Amino acid sequence: MFAIVARFCVTHRRWVLAAWMLLLVIGLAAVLPLFGKLKDSGGSGSSESARGAAIVAKATSQGPSAVVLVQGPPVNAPSTRTAVQTLTAKLDRVPNVTGAVNAYTNSSSRLRARDGHASLIVVSLAKNISRTAESTAVSAMRADAAGSVPGAQVKVGGDAAVTVDNNNAAQSDFYRADLIAFPILFVALFFIFGGLRAALLPLFAGLAAIATTCIALLGVTYVTSLASYALEVVMLLGLGLAVDYSLLMVNRFREARGGGADVAGAVAHTVATAGRTVTFSALTVATALSGLFVFGDPSFTAVAISGIATVLIALAAALTLIPALLAAWGPKLKAKARQDAADGLFGKLARKVQARPLVAALGVAGLLAAAVLPFLHAHYGNGDPRTLPASSQSRQVAQTLLADFPGAQSDPIQVVARIPASDPRVGAYAASLAYQPGVAAVSLEPGLHGNASVIDVTPAGSTQGSTAQHLVSVLRDVRPAFRTWITGSEASLADFKAEIASRAPWAATWIAVATFALLFLMTGSVLIPLKALVMNVLSLGATFGALVWVFQDGHLASLLGFTAFGAIEIWAPVIIFTFAFGLSMDYEVFLLSRIKEAYDETGNTNDAVAHGLQRSGRIITSAAFLMLIVFLGYAAGHTLGVKEFGLALAIAVAVDATLIRCILVPATMTLLGKANWWAPAPLRRLHQRLGLHEAPALPVALAPDPAPSSAPLAASAADSPEPASEQARREEDLQLAA
Repeated sequence: MFAIVARFCVTHRRWVLAAWMLLLVIGLAAVLPLFGKLKDSGGSGSSESARGAAIVAKATSQGPSAVVLVQGPPVNAPSTRTAVQTLTAKLDRVPNVTGAVNAYTNSSSRLRARDGHASLIVVSLAKNISRTAESTAVSAMRADAAGSVPGAQVKVGGDAAVTVDNNNAAQSDFYRADLIAFPILFVALFFIFGGLRAALLPLFAGLAAIATTCIALLGVTYVTSLASYALEVVMLLGLGLAVDYSLLMVNRFREARGGGADVAGAVAHTVATAGRTVTFSALTVATALSGLFVFGDPSFTAVAISGIATVLIALAAALTLIPALLAAWGPKLKAKARQDAADGLFGKLARKVQARPLVAALGVAGLLAAAVLPFLHAHYGNGDPRTLPASSQSRQVAQTLLADFPGAQSDPIQVVARIPASDPRVGAYAASLAYQPGVAAVSLEPGLHGNASVIDVTPAGSTQGSTAQHLVSVLRDVRPAFRTWITGSEASLADFKAEIASRAPWAATWIAVATFALLFLMTGSVLIPLKALVMNVLSLGATFGALVWVFQDGHLASLLGFTAFGAIEIWAPVIIFTFAFGLSMDYEVFLLSRIKEAYDETGNTNDAVAHGLQRSGRIITSAAFLMLIVFLGYAAGHTLGVKEFGLALAIAVAVDATLIRCILVPATMTLLGKANWWAPAPLRRLHQRLGLHEAPALPVALAPDPAPSSAPLAASAADSPEPASEQARREEDLQLAA
């Protein structure tokens, strides 16, 4: 199959390049329509908080609300009163605003600060407002508020503004990261690839994959909704995989040219060897991303769909576009000889590790296990205004509410019932809740339609603090005589955590089983896939430990420019796990393919490990370095969630490319020796029938009608003579079984 693809891409390279160019143009044209169709979706609707929120949404005519903070002069000053009344009237006329009340039209003490020098205007927006309209309304409110009250600072926050600021800040961070990382990335590509043409290969492949994925996702939006960050997933994975796959294939092409093959033969050999590795790599990354479907959450599903589409299209580009470019530019690319263990740094490092494998394995494993410990006391948050940049008005308003406004400092926990608020049982239950420890305020929501009532229970402290968590548990454990649903921000967070905890084992099991099967088909071994999974668990555990140590515990807060609030984003471990697992297996496949190839040639495990690390070490570390540039660009963002994502992936890639691939893999494979390649007899026979075997080490000649003398050179992996090491390996297996 790979030989046929190579032959087609070389013979018809102009048509292949033209086809990808056409896809690139169509994809760029599809970006704007795609962006217009992306929208953030709600929860899955199966949890108690989601069902309660649905009842509230049906019963109310109001949408999200914004809070305008007027701070500075005395609230009772006549000039302040007049200015605030005028501002309230202006806000009431903003499109999609359904009403606005202030401390003068509403006697509630919740709208006045303790010190009498600040007050609030609560602005209600239309129900089912679109994201664009919500953003426009908040921007208009901020424009009206600026300088509207003499001597006062006027800022717009609240739920609607937090949503808008979160979206804008995250989008700004992603764009800034791309603008910072891409120029540095191009310069690094030039030096790593050793020339302009070679450096352009991953950029062309990445752009083509990203643009073509946009076409696919535009079609998906007609079937299901995709969140706005789907484009960021496409850009990140599309460029990252294009860099990885281009490095691998260019390296193989140069080796083949250094071995004396012409351009056509070198391309064929590249696709037959590196193309197979790329295919396994893409399947492992797609497998990791597919685990997100298990959670059933629309946000995770959007990441899975966009990620898997990107991976498969990047694979198609690697197998067709890159070979066509190599066929066109091949004479201009420098050739190099294939290296062995004695030829470079990585081979010598492997030999040093092999001299003391037990010490190396225990040392690295102990270090990674110690790094996991902070993750054992992880706490989670979701959408907290404190994750926003310090300059954000929403964050500043939230901090002022927490400090100066009793009863308005946090989002209420809502007790929802399907009986009218006029029912005496509702009033009696609301009155009893006022005496619960940790309750700052209790009120009944007015103006609900239909047979529904909502009791707002405002906890003392922050929206997602320990008091709010305890109140949700109490309200769910001790219910009134009538049926209730507990919803609100903290209840949604509790349900989300429970949903992740219950489904994560199933997702992890699916990823582990599928990855094991893929690695078995690649290596024919049972122990190598198991070992790879264990090492990935250690690597990811250390990454999560660092995530908690830095962002939850606040270490390095001043260096990275954020304020810790005792939690990490609830989505971060799930998303980081899938991305980091996929990338680490990417590097695992790169290394194992060269080790397996060397073992098939020599039949000696130690030599195979040293040769394999020398031949793939530079590719893995170069790919990791290039990805570090991109991820550290995200870590430099201002939004805490983007910082967590970027730094965690940077740590995962750095740990995997150094401690895991360069030390732990050689050490453990040396300790296992011949057992590395063991599999039970039934599985061995299965691998012989279904497994994908390595292509010959020699370049595959490109000839439509090969002469008999060139037949061995042109044979595919399936038709090539069995290497001498295969018989020796079978004898070793018989001895091991005995």
